[in-house]
Amino acid sequence: MDSQPGLIGGHEEGGFVLKDSSGQLNVERWPKGCQNEIIVPPHSGGKHGNKEIIATFHTHPNTGSDFQQEPSDTDIRAVRDDPDLKASLYEGEYILTRDNIYKIDRFGNVNAIGKTKDLLERSDIQWRNWLQRKS
Repeated sequence: MDSQPGLIGGHEEGGFVLKDSSGQLNVERWPKGCQNEIIVPPHSGGKHGNKEIIATFHTHPNTGSDFQQEPSDTDIRAVRDDPDLKASLYEGEYILTRDNIYKIDRFGNVNAIGKTKDLLERSDIQWRNWLQRKS
């Protein structure tokens, strides 16, 4: 992983999953974050540029006892309270940790959606098909 997960030295990575006017999905990465923080680029009206935001994601790479793997209260509030993430196409934010992937829906509900290893072993085409079913 680009976020260099482990006991020390990790940094958050994240991005948007976007849908263009032709229906194509793509990922646009955010600037590299810090040890336990990442800044989300502007996304007015549920869009980044002229593309619809389908989902957002970021990592929780630090596995030491001082770090929370599941979504934090700050993560939940950032999604739930962001008026620009209320578009009907917005699926939610995915938090990728060493062991699990979590989803925060636009209302602030959190669910563990599966084991990271299992989900990341899917091929690119499987992910694209899965995301398209979700949008």
